[in-house]
Amino acid sequence: MTYPIENYFEQTSPLIFGCMGLGGDWQTKDYGSAEIAQAHQAIDSAVDGGIKIFDHADIYRMGKSERVFAEVLKQRPELREQISIQSKCGIRVDDQHGPKRYDFSPTWIKQSVENILTRLGVEQLDALLLHRPDPLMEPEQVAQVFNQLTQGGKVKHFGVSNMTASQMTLLQAELDAPLIANQLELSLSHLTWLEEGITAGCAGLPVDNYSTGIVEYCRLHKVQLQAWGSLSQGIFTGASTDGQAEHVKQTAELVAKLASEYGTSPEAIVLAWLMRHPAKIQPIIGTVNPTRIAACCQATTVELTREHWYAIYVSARGQRLP
Repeated sequence: MTYPIENYFEQTSPLIFGCMGLGGDWQTKDYGSAEIAQAHQAIDSAVDGGIKIFDHADIYRMGKSERVFAEVLKQRPELREQISIQSKCGIRVDDQHGPKRYDFSPTWIKQSVENILTRLGVEQLDALLLHRPDPLMEPEQVAQVFNQLTQGGKVKHFGVSNMTASQMTLLQAELDAPLIANQLELSLSHLTWLEEGITAGCAGLPVDNYSTGIVEYCRLHKVQLQAWGSLSQGIFTGASTDGQAEHVKQTAELVAKLASEYGTSPEAIVLAWLMRHPAKIQPIIGTVNPTRIAACCQATTVELTREHWYAIYVSARGQRLP
């Protein structure tokens, strides 16, 4: 599946399936037939809903998410040509060498990619994302290893996750090819990416520099924003709101009301709210429940009015706009 880089994501799918829920629990080292059957069912539901991008990371379920996904591809090899697969690397867990840490060294990136390809049973990744910013990153070294992976046919495109605009600028300055994606936590329960542009310069209001202009950077440089945590663990779509702030409960009620008005699911309203932003944000859905996957996929048929978008935003922030 090959697309021109500038419309790679537009021609795949507006939603991404996050594979962290595949492979069973985080503790055991293996999986069984139940986990393989669950993966088949979840992947089928995603594909049936029009999703063609599947997001992995080398640490998900300690590698089991990728291994279970490989079991599905073994049984249905034709699926590989119908989908795009991306994975992430750079997070190292506690081990005999040190504490949990981030590692963008050439040796670790190359080793990670080889292990990812082996676990997935594929020859090439459509995209590789660097998972968390590494303060010890040497951009020149990252650029060298990216070139090696491209020339070796291991990875088509590269991106990042959880990086600021400044960090991307530093890295991009050394790269031959553009970074195509940045995966961030963007949701109704995590609004700092919006709040920066609203509260900056307003007397008496705090300025949250979490995003440091990342939304604008990505729009200017045609970097696809991918939203992890997009469903806020279901607190606006039916999960218990016990113990939540009053504005969270009111937002959940508003989402339910709008879902009825638009003739769709609450999940679709929450995701459509993200997708209504002109940055063309791609939500990542992490549920493995087929019914909920189908509910999420309804988001592609919903376009919220400006008034409804603002109504949801103001409700979720818990106070009127300045």
